[in-house]
Amino acid sequence: MSNNLLDMIKRRQSIRKYSSQKILQEVLSSILETVRWAPSAHNSQPWRFIVIQDRNTKKKLAESMAKRWEKQMKTDGVTQEQRESLIEASIERYTQPPVIIIACMTMEDMDKYPNTGRKKAEFIMAVQSVAAALENLLLAAQSKGLGTCWYCAPLFCQDEVRKILKIPQTVDPQALITLGYPVGKPSRSPRKSLDTVIHQEMWEVKK
Repeated sequence: MSNNLLDMIKRRQSIRKYSSQKILQEVLSSILETVRWAPSAHNSQPWRFIVIQDRNTKKKLAESMAKRWEKQMKTDGVTQEQRESLIEASIERYTQPPVIIIACMTMEDMDKYPNTGRKKAEFIMAVQSVAAALENLLLAAQSKGLGTCWYCAPLFCQDEVRKILKIPQTVDPQALITLGYPVGKPSRSPRKSLDTVIHQEMWEVKK
């Protein structure tokens, strides 16, 4: 691994505030091109991406997702004041970035099995494949001086996301990526030590 690649991987971090600077189409296209080259189970390439730049579309999506979240928070016993504050922040979070990308997954080209266990394994393999494509996207954006943040919010409101973006029922929204030029430099999240996460030869109890 080149030092440049290793440094880029280490410098990548979640960015939540972006400038209003537009992303040139050729820059965006070069970033999106990288998702095609990720590894995938059976080379099925089960990823599909919706690129959203229109502010009205972003706002409709954010508001629809927020309504579902508010219902969930009510069930969780979150106070109205807290809900209102969280909802406002959520809508801003997904409308302020110049670009948001909805990562979706299709089982269309995955292997078909009658067995429940094998079906589940195929589903997980598809999820892993989409995640690999998303990592390509994050690193490509980093290489272009752009910031990103990976949100899993669509998993909690798939029907709402499908409705706003006219996604077929056979396609699962998996993640939302915000993309833009960073404002400020957030503090880095701590990382566990290598010794904590690596096991040699077989599982060992970590002290």
